[in-house]
Amino acid sequence: MRVAALILAAIIGVITPAKAQDWPAKTVRIVVPFGPGSTPDIVARLLAEQLQAKYPGSAFVIENKPGASGNTGTDAVAKATPDGTTIGVSIGGPLAINTILFSKLPYDPKKDIAPITQLVTMPSALAVHPDLGVKTVADLIALLKKEPGKYNFGSIGNGSLSHLTMEAIAQKSGAQLVHVPYPSSPAAMTALVRGDVHLAALPAIAVTPQSDVGKVTIIAVTLPKRSPFLSNIPTLKESGVDVEADTWMGLIAPGGTPPALIAAINKDVVEALQARAVRDKLATQYMEPVGNSPDAFRAVIDNEAARWSPIIKAGNIKIN
Repeated sequence: MRVAALILAAIIGVITPAKAQDWPAKTVRIVVPFGPGSTPDIVARLLAEQLQAKYPGSAFVIENKPGASGNTGTDAVAKATPDGTTIGVSIGGPLAINTILFSKLPYDPKKDIAPITQLVTMPSALAVHPDLGVKTVADLIALLKKEPGKYNFGSIGNGSLSHLTMEAIAQKSGAQLVHVPYPSSPAAMTALVRGDVHLAALPAIAVTPQSDVGKVTIIAVTLPKRSPFLSNIPTLKESGVDVEADTWMGLIAPGGTPPALIAAINKDVVEALQARAVRDKLATQYMEPVGNSPDAFRAVIDNEAARWSPIIKAGNIKIN
């Protein structure tokens, strides 16, 4: 009897870890570090719909945890049990840039976060108020240099990608600009339309409706290559300013999640991103699906930190 009990215990010990790595669990939380209606929330809900359709026996629940520039929700993923029951959608801020902007984070993105895949890439659009009378980046830089410190730009907040992009443009072109932070893209866009600020680099989806009716002028996009959604607009690099800014989003898991489980989630999510319905809905937000490997996504995160570190340090930009 003792031998049989030992054999049974050994079998249970083998089976239990395998079950812990099953994907998906009965309920999977997808944590979003921003509020409902935000672009990460939109992407998370599209993903949840696809996964729910594939696995009707499981429940994919969106949990919004905004706060601290995305750190709060990202920390919730970092501290979750690494068993596939909690994953999260996050962005460059809490995964890379905030390590430089904040004196201390409640998690270490390199150790406490396991990258699964980059979900999407999305351009920002450099837009100016029509009263400036500029049509190109060269025109803009010439105007800014002519009267240093006269012109201001709106952003989505101190340390946001919209702030850092404009700071990089100023540094790389030798211009001087005044920063005016706002709490959201719509608020910054409203300020630009009203002429409260002269220019801004904001997510394309926030800018194009106003550009279409002539209330602002888009003069460049921030991706390394032209966006298929704005193919007639040159990139900053094409325009002579060596600045890239990608408003990407990615899927993450707690650090320590077994590689086999990461691979299983990656496979399902990459497949979901390839669905026509998902691609079409992302296109309405000017987003392109990516769906790369965990290692490739880790490289994206590392490159983001390396890209913005010298800009942040040169501008002496800090949040705390």
